Amino acid sequence: MMRDMELGVIASSYERPGHLLRTLTSIAMQQRVEGKFDVIISDDGSEDETEQMVCSFAAQANFPVTFVTHPHDGFQLARCRNEGTAASRGRYILFLDGDCILPPDHLALLLEKRQPGVVMGGDCVRLDEPVSNEVTVESLRQGIFPPVPRAESQRMRKQARKAWFYNLIRHSTKPKLIGNNIGIWWKDYQALNGYDQNFVGWGCEDDDLRLRSHRAGLKVKSILSWTYTYHLWHPTEQTQPDDWKNGLNVAYLTRPIRLTRCVNGLEQRELTELVVRLVGTPTNGTVVDQLTPQVALSANRDERTEVEVLYLPGAGHFSGQADCNVLVLTDPGIVPGSRGRHAHVILRSDVNDDSEDLLPRVFPLHQFGEALRKVA
Repeated sequence: MMRDMELGVIASSYERPGHLLRTLTSIAMQQRVEGKFDVIISDDGSEDETEQMVCSFAAQANFPVTFVTHPHDGFQLARCRNEGTAASRGRYILFLDGDCILPPDHLALLLEKRQPGVVMGGDCVRLDEPVSNEVTVESLRQGIFPPVPRAESQRMRKQARKAWFYNLIRHSTKPKLIGNNIGIWWKDYQALNGYDQNFVGWGCEDDDLRLRSHRAGLKVKSILSWTYTYHLWHPTEQTQPDDWKNGLNVAYLTRPIRLTRCVNGLEQRELTELVVRLVGTPTNGTVVDQLTPQVALSANRDERTEVEVLYLPGAGHFSGQADCNVLVLTDPGIVPGSRGRHAHVILRSDVNDDSEDLLPRVFPLHQFGEALRKVA
């Protein structure tokens, strides 16, 4: 896809055409961005009138509007965002939800405040049901926006202050990213391989993108000092838990290994595409050749190392720079010491498939490929 637009606006939606029409109307009212953006409606398999509504709107819009979709199979927001960005012509990407409306200067401010190597995070004012019902296509065309509840205004200011503080102290994982208002350069998003599509159901895909962005050396900053969106009320998504900790995706989010460039993202990567390197000096080079034929050991030092493999007996230590450390113990009875504590995955010669005491991160030697699949 040719990236000949300043901005690609990606709005994800599923069977809320009334909300989505108001989102599109607010985009049509944007100021100072004529000819600079396209809009992609990335749909999660709606079977109602959503597509017809979008096509009707697109026929009258003075900016490109594209509709992409896939068969509905659960809540697949990460997939929607990847498919949306792939269809966009924007060099810079704004992720929106199709139930949010934008103040008239939102896109212009986003373009003005963007910076190289920075992911811009935002949030939305949450409107209750009565106020949301008062937001109409006609009121948006007239530039009439709902009043911001005092509690929400205070929350926005607090979020902006917290983000500023996290940047000041150079926090390694904060501030948060919230997917209804995220700005990121296409080239940075592509380097991360986009959203991880292993997240299915409500929640955690934005947290994962934030953590991988930090791992890649990107900064996360907030745009809340300048602008925010408005979220239209709707019933809660059925997979959203009462308590975040009980969410379907929490276990996957909090796994001990996270590849900066996810496997199931914009591209579906094979194990042989992982950047794997040996560290240290194995005592037995023949064993190395026998055990690692399932992966491609990278010789390109310009590529970021994703997986480091260290063999014992042998010399050397993990560098601490890779996403995953794999320790291979080729002789029984080896005590790995600190190298074992720094390993995410361990393959041992003294265990087999029937061993009852295998820990989740310990595998028999012949399961090198299975161990890497656990990483991915």
